[in-house]
Amino acid sequence: MATKIKSVFFCQSCGYESSKWMGQCPGCREWNTFVEETVKPTTKASGKQASGISSGEFTKPVSLSEIEMNDEERADTHIGEFNRVLGGGLVRGSLILVGGDPGIGKSTLLLQVAGNLSGDKKDILYISGEESLRQIKLRANRLGSFSESLKFLCETNLSNIEEAIVRTKPEVIIIDSIQTMANENVSSAPGSVSQVRESTAVLMRIAKSMNITVFIVGHVTKEGQVAGPRVLEHMVDTVLYFEGDRHASYRILRAVKNRFGSTNEIGVFEMQEKGLVEVTNPSEFMLDGRPDNASGSVVTCSVEGTRPILIEVQALVTHTNFGFPRRQANGTDYNRVNLLMAVLEKRIGLQLGDFDAYVNLAGGMKVAEPSLDLGICLAIISSFKNKPISDDVIAFGEVGLSGEVRSVTMAEARVQEAEKLGFKTCIVPRALADKLKKAYKNIEIIGVASVSDAMKLI
Repeated sequence: MATKIKSVFFCQSCGYESSKWMGQCPGCREWNTFVEETVKPTTKASGKQASGISSGEFTKPVSLSEIEMNDEERADTHIGEFNRVLGGGLVRGSLILVGGDPGIGKSTLLLQVAGNLSGDKKDILYISGEESLRQIKLRANRLGSFSESLKFLCETNLSNIEEAIVRTKPEVIIIDSIQTMANENVSSAPGSVSQVRESTAVLMRIAKSMNITVFIVGHVTKEGQVAGPRVLEHMVDTVLYFEGDRHASYRILRAVKNRFGSTNEIGVFEMQEKGLVEVTNPSEFMLDGRPDNASGSVVTCSVEGTRPILIEVQALVTHTNFGFPRRQANGTDYNRVNLLMAVLEKRIGLQLGDFDAYVNLAGGMKVAEPSLDLGICLAIISSFKNKPISDDVIAFGEVGLSGEVRSVTMAEARVQEAEKLGFKTCIVPRALADKLKKAYKNIEIIGVASVSDAMKLI
């Protein structure tokens, strides 16, 4: 009897399955995300066989005291920024998803990682479904020399890939990309929701059963999310995103999920002719090219994980040519900028109703931390009054709706980073001023209790 092929509908956002098309997904409440796919129903085994009773197999539950703890041995990738984002290096048996825009440098970074690991005599298998072996060699020749322990395979059939993995038994596998992989047990086309989900499940089983570190490259949608169901992110151990403009030189690697480390750490890279080069001092990199004596420019400090990063906040306030003033924010939350401008109008009487306002974080960083509030307010005030702020001044602090300046975390690390880069004055919340004055003698600490106090310093 021929196997019946049925048609089902999957949500591209969360993977919700339905027998009919729906405008809104009941799972994630997104609209117009259902796509139709054909699947073959699997043969159901009997209850005894499915549970393993007939074969005598039984999984014994264990108590907490019977579980043995072993320190996770991490492999060094010899790329400090990459190790930082991963939490200290590669964990064996982990499944890592790397997403980013086309041309951002995902394949380049993973090929560099593979080359470094192969130099440590580790067996690496690089599987490509998008490029030929000659194309990979052209990139490899540009990046440098590679050890013979790094093997390449151009294949999209997951059964053949699994057979090659069993034969070679590598320590690290790189899949480029998951959207090109095809599982014979799924009748839909490669890149579909079913194929991506089932292929990831197979790779997860390989990673856990054979204790192999598996990297998966994933394409992103126009919204910046990994193409395929969001359940894919829940299946893997670590999700890394490449940020930045592919036409610019900088790249930011951010962890949005990490079972073996922090999700607040970022890695900063610069794209050069010979590949991605790590930026060990992001603050100096972000402030490069800062204009002198320009109004609307002030340096503030954000903390990403355990690392303080100095960022230049730029603001441009000009008379509007329309009845409705325009507001625009690049690199920070648009609604937060509107809120801060409302505070400036209400609390210090800054009349911004007839002015367009543009706020930009130089260097391409995307930061939503509240510690940038004071810097954004000072930049807007400086541009509105057309009075430049001294180049050796840095400011950070959270601004409340009453105009007060509140404390932020890791203030000592922020001031230390500013002192290291030669700043002479630091404007901080008044609650932190006394403590910071005792700790740092080479930089002037000015405490402010409100935005109006900070405005008097301009």
